[in-house]
Amino acid sequence: MFETIRNAWRIDTLRKKILFTILIIALYRVGSMVYLPLIDPAAVSTASVGAFDVLNAITGGNLGQVTVFALGVQPYINSSIIIQLLTVVIPALERMAKEGEEGKKKMNRITKYVTMGLSLMMAIGYYVGYVQNILVFTSGPMAVLSAVVIIAVMVAGANLVVWLGEEITLKGIGNGISILIFAGIMARFPSILYSLFVEYFYNQGIRQGNVKFIIGAPIMFVLYIVMIAFIVYITDAERRVPVQYAKRVVGRKVYGGQSSYYPFKVNMSGVLPVIFASSFMSIPTIINIFVQSTEGVLYNILNFFRSNSIQYAVIYFFLILGFNFFYATIQQNPVEMANQLRKNNGAIPGIRPGKPTADFLKRIISKINVLGGLFLGIVAVAPIILGLILGMNFSMAGTSIIIVVGVCLETVKSMESQMMMRHYKGFLE
Repeated sequence: MFETIRNAWRIDTLRKKILFTILIIALYRVGSMVYLPLIDPAAVSTASVGAFDVLNAITGGNLGQVTVFALGVQPYINSSIIIQLLTVVIPALERMAKEGEEGKKKMNRITKYVTMGLSLMMAIGYYVGYVQNILVFTSGPMAVLSAVVIIAVMVAGANLVVWLGEEITLKGIGNGISILIFAGIMARFPSILYSLFVEYFYNQGIRQGNVKFIIGAPIMFVLYIVMIAFIVYITDAERRVPVQYAKRVVGRKVYGGQSSYYPFKVNMSGVLPVIFASSFMSIPTIINIFVQSTEGVLYNILNFFRSNSIQYAVIYFFLILGFNFFYATIQQNPVEMANQLRKNNGAIPGIRPGKPTADFLKRIISKINVLGGLFLGIVAVAPIILGLILGMNFSMAGTSIIIVVGVCLETVKSMESQMMMRHYKGFLE
């Protein structure tokens, strides 16, 4: 990875893209340090914002710190989930998605409209949560003004974050939204390490003589290292399906006749299923912010989905499996792959062309989806289970590690492909 970054830095075009990406990340982090207007900064450090723990992992702590980027990229992520789900259900959206670049622009425009609506709804909910925590000047004539200003700034901040991500995708090194999520999570890593080694290992472990924390903190740290190695290994793993192309004569030249393969990644969907599942699991928290229930059936239902519980881990695990299967199914179409093979005079050894090939590829993709989903689910929920056993609260640590490592690998591959394209371009010239 470091070799790739060093080689990219030597290329003038890529160096400018890297610097531009760093500039956008710096702007994003500056916005993450600016409090919302009409907020009492002194009350932020003492307020209880535990209800925002799940959401803070995606926003990089902006929500709990009450900054102008409090919503982060979550409205955009949620709107992307909604549009992709509707694409499968609504034929008009499905046709639009297949219209190539023009259809992609239309889908992106619709996603932005949905993002605007979701960011407005979420801003209202979070404003209510901030008022409950006495973070807003709400007395007298300032109440209405503070509500309008704070909600407007949060909505504008959410859309500005989306714009920053798009700028990285267009003019930077790519994967804009993912890189912003990566930057937010990395900003919280020092606090995670502080909690692990100072709060748990030293304060609650050595100073209070609690053997569980003295042993548990190093175990959790080793688990993180193992998870990182496991994620890198699985992300690079692939299932290769052999393909044989028939010979054909065109004029005096003979084409085809070589052997190749279809590479199927074990983790086809990357980090997206984890991000989608995290956003989905934040819905009960958002509802709780609106209703502020403290007793009764609704309170019991919402409390059932708290992030540091075994039932949360189980539901989270199956949601990751479901989103992984859904997203991989959208990406890989066995029928189209079989048709492409037939058009190019290719065939899988031992499998007849046409429907048998499509069925064979479908079985392969289904098996890989199960393995990829299990990998993502186990890595995401392992810290939750271990934290429950040891009494530590690291409910989103596994999710954060998956996102960070996944974005690093995707960004490095993007830079390698850009260097490869530049190399070929210079060679052809």
